[in-house]
Amino acid sequence: MTKLLSPAKSKVLFLGNEAIARGALEAGVAVATGYPGTPSSEVIESLAHVASERNLYVEWSVNEKVALEVAAAASFAGLRSMAVMKQNGVNVASDFLLHLTASGTRGGLVLVSCEDPGALSSVNEGESRYFARMLEMPLLEPSDFQEAKDLTKWAFELSEQIGNVVMLRSVTRMSHASGNVICGKLPVKSRKAHFEYNGSVMDSSRGPMISTPVVAKHLLHQQKLKVVEALFEKSPFNRYVGAAKPELLIITSSACFLYAEEAIELLGLQKRVGILKLGTTWPLPPKLLEKHLRQTTKILIVEEVMPFLEENVKVLAAGLVNRIGAKTFFGKYDETLPSVGELNPDIVAAALCYILKVKSKTLPANYLSDSRKAAALIPAREQTFCAGCPHRASFWNIHNAIALDGHKGFVCGDIGCYSMAALSPATGYHTMPTLHSMGSGTGLASGFAKLAQFGLDKPILTVCGDSTFYHAVIPALINAQHNRADITFIVLDNAGTAMTGFQPHPGLAISAMKEVVPALDIAAICSAIGAKVAVSDPFDLETTGKILTSFLADKGSLKVLILRQACALSPEKKGKKIFEVKVNESLCLGDACGCNRLCTRIFRCPALTWDRTKNKAVVDEVICAGCGVCVSICPQKAIIKL
Repeated sequence: MTKLLSPAKSKVLFLGNEAIARGALEAGVAVATGYPGTPSSEVIESLAHVASERNLYVEWSVNEKVALEVAAAASFAGLRSMAVMKQNGVNVASDFLLHLTASGTRGGLVLVSCEDPGALSSVNEGESRYFARMLEMPLLEPSDFQEAKDLTKWAFELSEQIGNVVMLRSVTRMSHASGNVICGKLPVKSRKAHFEYNGSVMDSSRGPMISTPVVAKHLLHQQKLKVVEALFEKSPFNRYVGAAKPELLIITSSACFLYAEEAIELLGLQKRVGILKLGTTWPLPPKLLEKHLRQTTKILIVEEVMPFLEENVKVLAAGLVNRIGAKTFFGKYDETLPSVGELNPDIVAAALCYILKVKSKTLPANYLSDSRKAAALIPAREQTFCAGCPHRASFWNIHNAIALDGHKGFVCGDIGCYSMAALSPATGYHTMPTLHSMGSGTGLASGFAKLAQFGLDKPILTVCGDSTFYHAVIPALINAQHNRADITFIVLDNAGTAMTGFQPHPGLAISAMKEVVPALDIAAICSAIGAKVAVSDPFDLETTGKILTSFLADKGSLKVLILRQACALSPEKKGKKIFEVKVNESLCLGDACGCNRLCTRIFRCPALTWDRTKNKAVVDEVICAGCGVCVSICPQKAIIKL
C-alpha cells in the first residue's frame, strides 16, 4: 500500500506536495487535473498512483486553462475537484478563472498554485497571490507540512460553503521539502455526478453556470467574500506566538513563518518579538489584525516574493489609524527585506538586527577562510545539457546551418531544458536570443518574420519541445501559417515532458493513470495546416544539416522540422548506450590538430574531457550515454564507435 493511503492517526513522512495530495484525498476529491511544472508536479503524480484504489479521475491536461476547465466541470456536477499548476500556469488559466469566479462553483474546487521564489526551476519568480485579490477568491497558505494537508482538506469545505474557487498557494521550500504529518480519515463513500441546469439564472445550485447577469452575480460574489472574511477571523490556521506586548510584531505566512521563528531563536529575541502567522491571507481578517496591531508600533512583514501581504496590511492599518494609532512598517518597500529571491533565516535575522539595533552572533574567526578553502576544492561546473542530450546535437545542427546560410539568422526560444541555449556557448552556441513563456517563441518568430518590409531581412527560426507544442504552440503556428510567416519551426521531440519528470502528453499513447490513449502526431497536425514538414534524428548530423540548410533557403513559407530522439534520462534509455565510444589516442593530435579543441571547448559534452597530461581528449565511460554525435564532429576522426 502506498503511504498516501496510510490509515488515520498514523504519522507519515510526506513531501509537501504529497501532504497536499493526502489532504485532497481526505476531503474526498474525485477529479484532479494539472499540467506538469516544477514545483507542482508531485501532487498530480501522487494522486495518479492511487487513482484506481480511490476511484479518482486524474489527468495531465494539455495546459493549465484546460486543466481548470476539466476540474470545473466536475465541480458543476457536484464532485470535489482540484486543478494543480505552478505560478506561470495561473496566468494561462486566468482567462477561464475570471469567468469561473463570476459563475461560481458547486462541488468543492481548489486551485493549487505551487510557486518558485528565487526561480530555482523557472525562468521567472512571478507569483499568483494577486489573482486572489483581483478575482476576489479566498487565498490559503500553509506554513508547514501538517498545515499543507489540513488546509487542503479545509479548502474544499470552504469552497462548498461559499460556492466558489479557493486558491491554495505553496512554494518550493514547502512543496519539495519533507515533514511528518498525522493522517486523518479517508472517506468511505463517494459522490455521484449530477449536473442540474434548469433552475433560475441566479440559483447557483440548480441554474445554469454562467457569469451573467454580471453586476448581480458580482454583488453576490462579494457577499460570499464577506462570509469568508468572518470565517477567517476565527480560523485555527491563524495564530500568534510571542509576548503579549511585543516590541516588534512580525506578520508572515507560508514557509516564511519558519524562517522568522528560526531567526528569532537565533538572536534570542523571544521576549521582544511576536509572530502573527496567517494561513488565510486573502481576504485579511480585520479584527484579528486590529487586535495585534494595537500591541506595538513596529511591524515587519515577512513574505516571498512581492509585497502582497505588506500592501494589504498597510491598507487595512490606514483605515484603522484612529483606533490603532500610527505604525512604522518594515518590509519590501523600505528595503529592509529584498524584493527578489528567496528569503531564509539569515536574511530575516539581519532585518531584525537592523530594526531592533542588536548585533548578530558572529561567526568563528576562521569560518570564512576555511569556507573559501573548501570552496576551492569543488570543481567548477557550468549549466549544460546532459551527456547524450539530443538538444546539444539539435543546437549544433541549428548553429551550423545558420552559419552556412550566411544571413545571420537567429532562433526564438521557448521554455524547457533547451532554454539553456540562451545562456552560453556551452549549451546553445549563441543561437537563441529570446526566451519567454511557453509558446511565445513561435509567436515572436511569426512577428519577426513579418518585419522584412521594415529592414529585418534575416532567416527566423523557432524551437519548442513536444509537450510545449501541445500546450501553447498550436495557435501561434496557425497564426504563422495563416499570415504567411516565413519561419523554420523546429520541434525538439524527446518523447515526454522531460524537464519535470517525463509526464505524458498528448503525443504519447499513455495517460497519467497509465491507461492506453490515442497519441496525436505532431507531424500530422502540422501537415494538416499546410506546413512543409520533415522529420529527422538530431544525432544524424548529416541528414539533419541538409534539411535545415534547404529549409533556410526555401523562402516565403512555414517549414516544420521535427527532431525526434528520446531524452538520455528517459526511463527507456537511462543506463543504456547506443554505442560504446572512445578516443583513438594515435589519431587525436591535441593542440596540434588545428580544431582548437572543438570537442571539449565548443561541443562540450560532459562526457568529453581534456587530459592535460596526454594533451588529448578522453571519453568518460561512466558519464557517456553513447549517442555517438561526438564521432561526427571530430575533424580527425579520432573519436570512434566500438
